[in-house]
Amino acid sequence: MSIRLTPLVFGSFFHVYNRGTDKRVIFLDTADYQRFLELLYLCNSKKSVNVRDVRKTYDSIFDYERGVPLVSIGAYCVMPNHFHMLLTSNVDEGISHFLGKLCTAYAMYFNKRYVRTGALFQGKFKSEYADTDEYLKYLFSYIHLNPVKLIQGNWKKDGIDDAENAMNYLEQYRYSSFSDYTNIAYGGRIEKSILNKEKFPEYFPDSQSFKKEIFEWIEFDPNTISSKEESRNSLF
Repeated sequence: MSIRLTPLVFGSFFHVYNRGTDKRVIFLDTADYQRFLELLYLCNSKKSVNVRDVRKTYDSIFDYERGVPLVSIGAYCVMPNHFHMLLTSNVDEGISHFLGKLCTAYAMYFNKRYVRTGALFQGKFKSEYADTDEYLKYLFSYIHLNPVKLIQGNWKKDGIDDAENAMNYLEQYRYSSFSDYTNIAYGGRIEKSILNKEKFPEYFPDSQSFKKEIFEWIEFDPNTISSKEESRNSLF
């Protein structure tokens, strides 16, 4: 797939993603995931911030007053060797600036912790322009459904074996914004500050409408044919 055929212009919506170099795992434990989530919040700012300094002053990273964020994040999911985000810029070049800060900061953390050198991510981040309302809405499902592959690797090809189990797994997965849409609180869910839903269309006015949309995709049967399913196959 070509990278950034559409410029990352202000006011448009983009699916942004990247993975570890050579497809390597880049989140090895809870501490790695948590640092990345903290950086999703801290790096989304015009300010230059040191995580250690913030910890000295604030009880939580997510209490830090970062000013106007570079981007608005509508959804995200962090997987063992890659991440996905749905973004729109708040300032000119906001997405590029944010991703540059985020990936550099995490690579520095990772390389120091695991005593390694060199690039951590597989080149520059990739992006897809959400050029239709249907596609933009679909991305909320696509991004949040990613963790299902951790419990059933073949689900995109063969469908999900146990819909209820898949839904429960997504609700318990801590490293995505899924629970911010289902109102499931884990210890107060302080990571909710990462999102800025107001910058995105209100496709899901309540948790039930979001769950309904997700469950429709979970129950998808790859052996049936419809325009929605064809769209789904082409995007996964």
